[in-house]
Amino acid sequence: MTDLDLLHFEQLKKDVQTEFLKESSSSHDDISKWKGIDIIYFQEDLRKKAKGNISEKSFYTYFKTSPVTKLPRIDMLNLLSIYAGYDSWYDFKKQHLFAGELLQENEDLEEEEIRELEKTVSAALDLPKTEISDKKIEYQSQENIDLQKSTTDNQIITQKPTTPTNIEIQASTPRKNLVKKHAWAIITSILITITGILGFKDEIFSKTYKYCFTDKDRGVFAINTLEIRVIKENESPLLFKIKPGECFYYSTKDKNLKMQISAPFYEYLEVNRNLENAPDEEMIELKPDDYKMAAYYFSIKDIKGGNPEEQVALIKQKRNQLENLISNNAVIYQVYDNKTYGIERLDKQRYITLVTTPTTSLKNLNVIEMKKDSKGKIVSIKFKIATTDEENK
Repeated sequence: MTDLDLLHFEQLKKDVQTEFLKESSSSHDDISKWKGIDIIYFQEDLRKKAKGNISEKSFYTYFKTSPVTKLPRIDMLNLLSIYAGYDSWYDFKKQHLFAGELLQENEDLEEEEIRELEKTVSAALDLPKTEISDKKIEYQSQENIDLQKSTTDNQIITQKPTTPTNIEIQASTPRKNLVKKHAWAIITSILITITGILGFKDEIFSKTYKYCFTDKDRGVFAINTLEIRVIKENESPLLFKIKPGECFYYSTKDKNLKMQISAPFYEYLEVNRNLENAPDEEMIELKPDDYKMAAYYFSIKDIKGGNPEEQVALIKQKRNQLENLISNNAVIYQVYDNKTYGIERLDKQRYITLVTTPTTSLKNLNVIEMKKDSKGKIVSIKFKIATTDEENK
């Protein structure tokens, strides 16, 4: 990567910005100031024109900072170049050459890959030379010298003195040592067994209980991720998160179990069980909060009609339904999987505009938390639009 590549990328960002603003509008003309709904519209346009996508994390990493200090991966550069109207990243640079700049056909090979190739070649050149042939010659010459000096007539025959064996000493192994050896083995085995029992006593004496959760009105598994707090005496609560359709398994040797169960679309429930006579498996019913569930349903409801007039009517109906469900003073947050920009606050109208605009991103809308007041109006919404993230190094 060179400084010229970074300058080319800054040029490409301006072309991407220009391409988007040809047919779409945003809250700001400068792409570095886009956020929230602007990014969703851009992702939708990118998927339509270039048949690809970049995550919110990538957008904040490479578009919110100017100038950038590192270049995205080549696949992202190619995707953005195609969106801007070029064949590839190489084609874009070729048409925006700086004075004296030369492009190589194989420049897509990154510097790290080139350094790895150089290391491999250097290692191959530094391999140690074999000395097998030298050792072989030395061994043969020594053998020839011995053959020349050896004569059968003058050779002195030496015999090793025979060492008398004491059979009585070898046969008299003390029985006392044998008994001591077996005694230590038995004691060691007992100690290992005791240590194992003490170390795994909780697992040995614990019992596992299974709890599944259903929607009381619909008779199906709870549609939300559940938060379960297990309350233990003189200890901090234990928090568990259970995905929709999954059951909760809990191992304990206690005689009592206290659970606090909460979810965005269900009423809070506290469960107390005496485990001395409790069943191993149990189905727990959760009462749905119809008001919250209606707000969620209208947020993700598909508003595609058969013709433009029908679609406009559906959008208007959806807006009216959300207007009635959400308080005018509602506090609404959108959460991002991003270190730079983690959360954004929206007012009621911006939220309704977001969820009434037909985009594929709304299929991934996930409500983290929803609260209502005593009158039933939604006063707080925290949501996230999940995306398939990518690593750009």
